[in-house]
Amino acid sequence: MTRVTVRNLCLTTSVVVSVLSGTAAASAQLSPPPAATGASADATNRLPGAQSAPDRPAVLSKRIIGQSVKDHPIRAWELGERSADVTVVAIADMHGNETGGEVILNSLRDGRAIQDVHLWVIPRQNPDGVLRSQRQNARGVDLNRNFGVKWKPLTGYYYAGPRPWSEPETRSVRRFLNTVDPDYVLSFHSPLYGIDVHGAKDRPFARRVAEEMALPIKEFNCSGVCHGTLSQWFNARHDGACVTVELGYDPSERYLNVRGPRGMLRAIGGHRRTAD
Repeated sequence: MTRVTVRNLCLTTSVVVSVLSGTAAASAQLSPPPAATGASADATNRLPGAQSAPDRPAVLSKRIIGQSVKDHPIRAWELGERSADVTVVAIADMHGNETGGEVILNSLRDGRAIQDVHLWVIPRQNPDGVLRSQRQNARGVDLNRNFGVKWKPLTGYYYAGPRPWSEPETRSVRRFLNTVDPDYVLSFHSPLYGIDVHGAKDRPFARRVAEEMALPIKEFNCSGVCHGTLSQWFNARHDGACVTVELGYDPSERYLNVRGPRGMLRAIGGHRRTAD
């Protein structure tokens, strides 16, 4: 697998998922709600614009799920097995200056095929922010303050936009998650270094992600500015659980390309298919 470095990408990313060793253990500990069984393939069929990626054996399909303010595409890559019991969505680069998760997600996308989990990765939710090396999108909105649950009209560095869902990037993610309705969402950020269990909807899953990704358990209260976040909206509106993964200031290239992706896969019950 070609190694991707933060320097070559000029970004850091955030990623989402980990895997338990052993298929039996994964299926036992990562069981979706009964109503979700068999829904994964149906949701995939409802998503428009599927494209193949023959040069990437791990990819089942890729889709453009929306556009940024500056009309850059927001892409989702489908990995794993559609028939798997658990569906996970991992999202990185919601903040354009926090790009470590993207490296992890791209490593998952560009490696060998994945088994035993249905995984969607969105490596770059905020392409305009990444290109500008800034937290906010092109209109200066903090996308993780623009979701429609517990939204407040924050100003300054955490400017939440003129109203909930004002930004095309958050509307694109809302539409995608409402269609896929995953069992778990991993939202990758930096540099607070830890797995957030503040008000966690599924603490056992959060602790598993922390253990497998070698990150400490922490509680982030954001000093009163955590309003209108992805996790608040998803946890309130969906049966599944969203966990925030905070990487450190400067994770090593080995962690982003090897340790992090492997740990994410183990946490969500998946593994790489062995080479023929």
